[in-house]
Amino acid sequence: MKYQLVIFDWDGTLMDSVARIVSSMRGAAGDCGLPLPSPERVRHIIGLSLREAFPVIFGALSAHQTDALFEAYRRHYLELDTTPTPLFAGAAETISQLHGQGYRLAVATGKARVGLDRVLADTGLEPYFHALRGADQAKSKPDPLMLYQILDELQLRPEQAVMVGDSIYDLAMAEAIGMDRIGVTYGVHDKTQLCQHAPITLIDDIRQLGHWL
Repeated sequence: MKYQLVIFDWDGTLMDSVARIVSSMRGAAGDCGLPLPSPERVRHIIGLSLREAFPVIFGALSAHQTDALFEAYRRHYLELDTTPTPLFAGAAETISQLHGQGYRLAVATGKARVGLDRVLADTGLEPYFHALRGADQAKSKPDPLMLYQILDELQLRPEQAVMVGDSIYDLAMAEAIGMDRIGVTYGVHDKTQLCQHAPITLIDDIRQLGHWL
């Protein structure tokens, strides 16, 4: 095997949660009296931590506004919004197959760790992963700190791993440390945007990953 470790983004890569993120962000903006962002504007920030994403969407906010928006978003995403968030077709099978083939697997996500733990438990995928990093455990993407943390935990070098993600933030994070990266085209950023960060390949379906590797 060329790689010992495959690192996945979560939202937009393994889980089809983009529509819920968009609707929850718009709902939170309404609750907080902020202008409703366009769906395209919200989609563009998916992959960043929430506190990094807020000023990109809404401009400068006070600490009070940021805290209120964070709580409103969390309430919408966890309690009020009923938009389905299924795994992408073939995602669970791909994870199981790679694990069975001896790859070590990890997640590096813009979600907070508590949110990542929740969806891993809900989907039954938790046992397959050897390392996990949420946005509150490191600096937000595209800073590569969470990748360094994962590599350090598993005692691997960047060239022994590959990053799989749907956003420019995923690929830029890996590019910053010379880690190979694979872009998935069914998430938030299109092929042209992903290609700005020199992925070694693009895939249109997560089920293509095992064959490519």
